[in-house]
Amino acid sequence: MKHSLLVVIMMLSYTLLFSQQDAWVYLVDKENVSASISNPISILTAQAINRKNAKGIAIDVRDVPVNEAYISQLKLQSGITVMAKSKWFNAVHVRGSEIDINNLSNLAFVESVDFADKNLNPEGRQTTQQSKQQQEASLINFSYGSTQNQVEMINIDGLHQLNFTGDGMIVAVLDSGFPNVNTMSAFQRLRTNGDLLDGYDFVSRSSDVYQFTGSDHGTKTLSTMAGFVQDQYVGTAPDASYYVFRTEDVDSENPVEESYWVEAAERADSLGVHIINSSLGYTVYDNPNYSYTPDQMDGQTAFISRGANMAAEKGILVVNSAGNSGNSSWQIVGAPADAADVFTIGGVDSQGNYSSFSSRGSAIQPTLKPDVVAKASSTSVISQSGSIVNNSGTSFSSPIMAGAIACLMQALPELPIEDLKQVIRMSASQYDSPDYFLGFGIPNMQQALDIALSQNDVALETFKIFPNPVEEILNIKSSSILSSELKIFDVMGKEMLHQKLNTPNNRIDVSGLSSGVYILHVISSVNSITHKFIKS
Repeated sequence: MKHSLLVVIMMLSYTLLFSQQDAWVYLVDKENVSASISNPISILTAQAINRKNAKGIAIDVRDVPVNEAYISQLKLQSGITVMAKSKWFNAVHVRGSEIDINNLSNLAFVESVDFADKNLNPEGRQTTQQSKQQQEASLINFSYGSTQNQVEMINIDGLHQLNFTGDGMIVAVLDSGFPNVNTMSAFQRLRTNGDLLDGYDFVSRSSDVYQFTGSDHGTKTLSTMAGFVQDQYVGTAPDASYYVFRTEDVDSENPVEESYWVEAAERADSLGVHIINSSLGYTVYDNPNYSYTPDQMDGQTAFISRGANMAAEKGILVVNSAGNSGNSSWQIVGAPADAADVFTIGGVDSQGNYSSFSSRGSAIQPTLKPDVVAKASSTSVISQSGSIVNNSGTSFSSPIMAGAIACLMQALPELPIEDLKQVIRMSASQYDSPDYFLGFGIPNMQQALDIALSQNDVALETFKIFPNPVEEILNIKSSSILSSELKIFDVMGKEMLHQKLNTPNNRIDVSGLSSGVYILHVISSVNSITHKFIKS
């Protein structure tokens, strides 16, 4: 009898044990992300911050703790025991019956559920937050939707796939107003990631740069770089950081707007901005005595052009629209796009043909204008209402290129600005036969990166690795890594390879690695270098 009772108890225990399932519950978001990243001491120790800074490791959303309110609500659910949590994956490990765990999917803050017993997951399930994060940390494949043509035209999607999406680059957008950028869903990704840094209205002398002031032009230009609507719209630099400055008064045309512009450029310089995008141009004013003549579009006469050259001297890459005077009697590029140090962007249509309204270069200007072109006819933009619409103008080809340049600058952080502009020109469709309509033509940003990496005096993050993506042999070339150690990790941090580097030219066999993204870490006695590569 006792033996039978023992058997029954053991069977019940066995049944109870295996009726309980383990699963990871991935959560939709985190709390106070922007504030936490801006004040890292609130989420990390000083030692951790110092270590990250020393290694050049960004503090990002993964360092922000899991939302404790979500955990508390999970603990209140029937039959659920919270076992552990992970801020890196924004996930909570739970235990309970299959039914109780599946019921968690009905909670608004639950992104997905992944059972430890994979047989309990829907077949082929690839939508867990873990797989999403792995994809985002590795090969990026955006669904561009309405921006596909303007993105693929300049092959910036090639850089996106290499995980160069503008992260770490700071862009200042000087325009006429940015209504609703602080609330629109199209910029939610920007705000959630803490990348909408700040703004100022130099016209009204107000910090409220998001109110409607007669135009949503700035909102539209920003969208071509920073806009993101899942599967419908992706800007050229969705992960860059942005300052937005209103310098244009749409109610009048007066030279004071040039002064506002220069003032904003000075502010941008003081904030450490890498790139200025300006979709503005000045030629004639309401008071004809203030107006310029075409002969004065020489890159030196206009106050704003001299200010733009000064910004470039301070180390900012200034990108400006060529203007929309191609069909008018004025015809030529205006200020500040006429300045020698400004990277001037003209416009083409969806087929790559010259947009007749795009302002042309002239022998009056000190350098060939425009420098390059991007899509300006029927460009996909997002209005202040959140609608995806088509607008035309070099006002949009300019930020498309500015965002693309942010991605290239991320890939080549040590390349001097003039060299960066030159490799973009060299990649363009008519580099060997430039003209006043298209300049050097339509650039190929992937090719610009390849050109930079192929030149002897250019290094990607202080050394060269090629090819990237790689199939079998990864070449590492740099005299600075002699007597160094090489380690390769997968995206989960598992060490996959470890060997010595003793020559300036190293050939690393990576044929045994599975397809995906890997982190290459080179450690010497004086420094360390980290870089991502793709195994195809």
